[in-house]
Amino acid sequence: MIPVTVVVPTCARPQLLDRCLAALGAQHFPPSRYEIIVVDDRPCVATREVVANWSARLRTVGPRIHYIANPGPHGPAAARNCGWKAARGSIIAFTDDDAIPQPDWLLAGMRAFDDNVLAVRGRIVMPLEGTPTDYQRDAKGRETAEFATANCFCPRYVLEEVGGFDERFRHAWGEDADLYFRLLARDGRIVHAPAAVVVHPIRAASWGISVQQQKKILSDALLYKKHPALYRQKIRGQSRWDYYLIVLSMLVGGGALLAGSAGVAAIAGLTWLSLSARICLARLKDTVRTPSHIAEMVVTSALIPPAAVFWRLVGSLRFRTALL
Repeated sequence: MIPVTVVVPTCARPQLLDRCLAALGAQHFPPSRYEIIVVDDRPCVATREVVANWSARLRTVGPRIHYIANPGPHGPAAARNCGWKAARGSIIAFTDDDAIPQPDWLLAGMRAFDDNVLAVRGRIVMPLEGTPTDYQRDAKGRETAEFATANCFCPRYVLEEVGGFDERFRHAWGEDADLYFRLLARDGRIVHAPAAVVVHPIRAASWGISVQQQKKILSDALLYKKHPALYRQKIRGQSRWDYYLIVLSMLVGGGALLAGSAGVAAIAGLTWLSLSARICLARLKDTVRTPSHIAEMVVTSALIPPAAVFWRLVGSLRFRTALL
């Protein structure tokens, strides 16, 4: 046994993983007192080579690095389970392959442990210069997350007792909140260690990414089913009734046009337009005003409500829960 094992799930991002391993190999922590486990959720030669290169470079001066292939992708929850179950450390430190743990990260995180501590959460810094896009502003919100697997520490015995991560969370969304909510139900403390810093650069996103992100609502449905009260308290206090009204106005308007009722169609169309414009203006507030970004906000603000309602219905059916 050693004091701590760092678990890093990765999935076809060798360049980002290389940067993360460089930071983990430079920790102000005795090299013989920690190990690094990289779990490759979609095994590829490039990822294996990155791990092998760092293992060779740190063999005599740094911690041991282990590579585990987990043919999938199964998602980060399954990858993290695979990692901590193979760990020798009594404390498991979790971070992401696109994160950059600062030199004192391990030291500060481990110092926060004492009796009756179930978990330690560090501080996430997401640098952002200038006026953000809507996506960047949304991503930066992770800095204020109460508990995130990009920067947390948990005793191995606690993970064993709670069963680790729920592998039904297939996307990088909700699995950390689920673990956090289960820890809150136990006797013990979750400690904040602000000196345990992980820098998490905001990566570039494709045009229209916000529509694709609506699929994360599948995880919301599972999270709501497992923890309805905590979901309403900490994730979303009330439903997006404006989304439902937008979809309803689209259906009513389409039906009215088919039935030849121009007046009803006009009312439904104005309802859809006003609500969609309201969403668009809210997303544009305090963000960049480039033509491309404005066009993206106009288009995606019209597409997000039906996409969100669709995935909400799919999640409710899949997990048999009434998430509205």
